[in-house]
Amino acid sequence: MKQKPFIRSIIFLSVFFVIGTAGAADALQAISKTPYLGAIVIDAATGDVISEDQADAKGYPASMIKLMNLLVILDAIKAGQIGLQDPVTISAAVSHIGGSQVYLKENEVFPVEELIYAMMVQSANDAALALAIHCAGSPEAFVEMMNKKAAEIGMKDTVYYSVHGLPPGKDQQPDVTTARDMAKLCRELLKHPETLKYTSTQMREFRPDAPEPFIMRTHNHLLQHFEGCDGFKTGYYGAAGFSIAATAQKNGARAIAVVLGSTGRKLRDEKASILLSKGLMEILKKHPAPPPAAKAATATDAAAATAAPVKAAAAEPAAKKSEPVTISRRTFYIVLGLNVLVIALLIAGLLVKRKKNNRPLMRI
Repeated sequence: MKQKPFIRSIIFLSVFFVIGTAGAADALQAISKTPYLGAIVIDAATGDVISEDQADAKGYPASMIKLMNLLVILDAIKAGQIGLQDPVTISAAVSHIGGSQVYLKENEVFPVEELIYAMMVQSANDAALALAIHCAGSPEAFVEMMNKKAAEIGMKDTVYYSVHGLPPGKDQQPDVTTARDMAKLCRELLKHPETLKYTSTQMREFRPDAPEPFIMRTHNHLLQHFEGCDGFKTGYYGAAGFSIAATAQKNGARAIAVVLGSTGRKLRDEKASILLSKGLMEILKKHPAPPPAAKAATATDAAAATAAPVKAAAAEPAAKKSEPVTISRRTFYIVLGLNVLVIALLIAGLLVKRKKNNRPLMRI
């Protein structure tokens, strides 16, 4: 009997530990929904919304955050602040980051462009952190640049706290965005033509000179399964759900679709494909692409217009030679009558001449 209080204490502590552990694990509540938390598709050229569903619902972008990393870095390259071939030395902090990575080691050196590929194809968190430090001096300074850029392009419901999009640690806040804001970010990225070079790459070797190069593979399966898809980026962690920002082009039309906070990867990809198909169809309805023959004609219009009179003049004599001569019926009968009359007069003349030649001599 004396053991009962002890046993009760053990049970109580065990339950308390389980509840406490569960509470810590669930500090960030899952917000994903079926089929998604929010979605949108827009015309990339105009920014016009083609379709939306809860596009302003706030969710966690997860690794889609790296699209803002890319925009800030491409802006810095365009401004001449950093270069694609700049050497980036890997720090100890970078080498210890978790999640998706290319396993950068302390004191390794890579050019900026190789780390951009690692960040966009492999969604490497270590590459994202290395680039942030190289570009701004520290992760915190780079986050400030990210938030400043978000404000500039009208991402009014977006706040960044990290440079990688990993779940927040203790005393950290999660990155927040909406489907509408992500669409704005993607449209801004398309102002940099090289964006699609990075986001359309499906597989690439990292450390290509190593005995066993690291093979990076994209998480964006629409690049393989949706015709015309050439970007952008996926994102996932438990509380955030599955998200994607994607773009595709067809016959000169380009659509941008965002699915935020879906409960499943296949469901997310299915909904994104439907949105892209609808977007492209609606854009082409409003602005149908000219047929190939029309395009070819417009390319030579000026030359054809200049050459046409010359060609016509050159062809004119040949055309006249080959044209049949036509006369009216009245003219035909007049000519025929004259011909008959001339023939009759000729015959009459011959007969008179013959008669004269055969006349007998005069008798005396």
